[in-house]
Amino acid sequence: MEIKIANKFKISRKIASGPFWNVYLGVSQNGEEVCIILEEMRKESKIQTESRIYRTLQEGTGIPKLHWVGQESDFNIMVLELVGPSLETLLKYCKGIFSMKTVLMLADQLLSRIEFMHSYYFIHRDIKPQNFVVGIGKKANTIYLVDFSLSKKYIEKYNQHIQYREGKRFVGTARYASLHTHFGIEQSRRDDLESLGYVLVYFLTGRLPWQGLPGKNKEEKYENILNSKYNTRLEDLCQGIPSEFNVFLNYCRNLRFDEKPDYNYLRRICKDLFLREGYAYDNSFDWYLPRSKRNVVVEDL
Repeated sequence: MEIKIANKFKISRKIASGPFWNVYLGVSQNGEEVCIILEEMRKESKIQTESRIYRTLQEGTGIPKLHWVGQESDFNIMVLELVGPSLETLLKYCKGIFSMKTVLMLADQLLSRIEFMHSYYFIHRDIKPQNFVVGIGKKANTIYLVDFSLSKKYIEKYNQHIQYREGKRFVGTARYASLHTHFGIEQSRRDDLESLGYVLVYFLTGRLPWQGLPGKNKEEKYENILNSKYNTRLEDLCQGIPSEFNVFLNYCRNLRFDEKPDYNYLRRICKDLFLREGYAYDNSFDWYLPRSKRNVVVEDL
């Protein structure tokens, strides 16, 4: 049976699912493929939260276009621009490591996405490879930032920065979370950027020291991750890769809670390294290369 949403979008097939939601490939009236998210109606709606942020950020590069949002039958529904695979998926396709050139080209775009979101007074709070995806077709070289279900405003009414608080519950993904987040401190712009630093190191090395740590339950596992993250010096974390990544993370960790980050400084760190290595910004990402030319060993750079 053909299912239509708002008499504008036809559901094709399911492509993902979760506890309270399903994601479908769909087609618009003009034949454009779209992403349709159906969420069971509940008190805390992911779609209601996300759609407000998507609408606010619509003018930004690398933000999926919001086609429609509403309710039908027993579902909250959001229709978005269709995008491609995540950087986590592409990393696996490239055998678990990206080349220095690809990481630095990615860093430029990822920083821009986060800076743009921050410019509208939102923090993401779950920066990780799975939440960066590539575009499709003519936008295949554009990296998109997605999943704003954990995002929140860091500027309250009267243009006041949210207050510093302790004892907050953990929000995000433990592997990439900032130290402050592990310690229960309210998140701010600095935490998104520290998470980005871990993502870049992960892309370049294929593994973070606190990956795969055991635990009897989630709380014990998170505690083990925190201990490893806290006790791993940045010099050791960045061993075997350029010191610029150490500088990047050190800067992010030392930002004050309400301090506006110097995004251009972080961008220059990556750009200077890019130029020093003699790379050309040609959008030749690793996943486009023949298999024989992928994954240059970091130590050989």
